[in-house]
Amino acid sequence: MAAFTVIDHTELGAAAASWEVTSIPSSYDHLLIVASIRSSKSDWDDKVDFQMGNGSLDTGTNYSDTVMYASNAAPTSGRTSGATTIDHLWVNGDDALADSFSPLKIWIPNYANTTGYKQVICTANFMVVSVTTRWSVHTVAGLWSSTSAVDCVGITETGDDMMQYSTFTLYGVTGA
Repeated sequence: MAAFTVIDHTELGAAAASWEVTSIPSSYDHLLIVASIRSSKSDWDDKVDFQMGNGSLDTGTNYSDTVMYASNAAPTSGRTSGATTIDHLWVNGDDALADSFSPLKIWIPNYANTTGYKQVICTANFMVVSVTTRWSVHTVAGLWSSTSAVDCVGITETGDDMMQYSTFTLYGVTGA
């Protein structure tokens, strides 16, 4: 049976551009981030980016991802390589449904291994006005091209801030 241990829980007391956890112990099998985010951008949606690293967040061009998403329009997909973040993680903007926050999950299996690149599976979605107007669901498979163990993670809002009351919980997972 899997055990989930809270490593960090943060609720923003004021708007902030980023959330980061450093010095993550290597004693778990996997990491899971569960967040609830709303952007201050004056639009119906906005994007947040994810980075990880060893000692500090890697800002080099060492990330790639593949996204599949469905929305009001036809389902589609895309691919990015040689990027400085894992992106395609869309959340509600400030013009979205009043007081609604977008759920975001990021799963990092085998984060402490030092023999292979680090994979992530992310899910994100937003709803703008109502279920029948503007909505989107994204699933992202990402890769950090490093054999270093992950000991820090971060989520950054790409242009504005993540609003007050956005929450982030980092779990260490064992036995799964």
